Amino acid sequence: MIVGITPNYQKKEIFPFLKNLLTKLQKAGISFVLSNSVLKLEKKSKLDWNNFKLFSEEELAKNCDVIISIGGDGTLLHTAYHSRKSGTPLIGVNFGKLGFLTEYDTEKIDDLISYLQKDNLIIEKRNTLQGKCLSEKAESLYAINDIVVDRGKYPKMIEITIEIDNEYVSTFSADGIIIATPTGSTGYSLSTGGPIVNPQTKSITLSPISPHTLTMRPLVVSSDQKVVIKAFSPHEDVEIICDGERVSYLKPTAIIEITKSKYDLNLVHNTQTHYFEILRKKIILGN
Repeated sequence: MIVGITPNYQKKEIFPFLKNLLTKLQKAGISFVLSNSVLKLEKKSKLDWNNFKLFSEEELAKNCDVIISIGGDGTLLHTAYHSRKSGTPLIGVNFGKLGFLTEYDTEKIDDLISYLQKDNLIIEKRNTLQGKCLSEKAESLYAINDIVVDRGKYPKMIEITIEIDNEYVSTFSADGIIIATPTGSTGYSLSTGGPIVNPQTKSITLSPISPHTLTMRPLVVSSDQKVVIKAFSPHEDVEIICDGERVSYLKPTAIIEITKSKYDLNLVHNTQTHYFEILRKKIILGN
């Protein structure tokens, strides 16, 4: 097994942990390669990176059997985006705050190494989203957590129309709408009143952002259905955000078709943690 490693170089104190991890992997006889993002740690480190095999984030996934992403959920989402076409499984080591996706804690790294030595990884497949613009020529969209159609810089609400499988659903005014996977249900969608959806559920959640009507509530549809969002704004553009990091702008009326992507997120599951246990710890679900 070859392990790929990509750290969030912006995290403080991540280098000592990375150095310790590399030492432990070497002692365990586990081969590894690194993302060339480690070069941005150079001023803080005393390691000669020329002694290691370095790859771009896109090429890393093609040259390893599993990727360890060190950082928060945002780091893992970033890694997942760049490795999406390879299907390489991801392991999240939490060096961030909440850590819904990064199931391994830094203090339990020995357990992770033991797990890798056994080479019997439990892979959890999670649905992701793809989107294409029907109103103009634009780059295709991809998201693990959510695609957000937003008012952007316009200070007032925009008009949003939802269609499901070519059937008209509703038109309403709001700040925007979040189209989320079950994985993304505990993110932005949750903060707007959307439901918590078990990641194994095959569904898509549509959560309006501050709708100007009390009757417009979140909707949950099958992941096999086609969602079309039409967004009209008097402003010059409508903002589209994927996973909180990739932003694009479309001319109104923007029309976006969203469906399940063929590129699943392959997440290595930590057998010592459970989904509802994570919910209780991270967002204090119930008591």
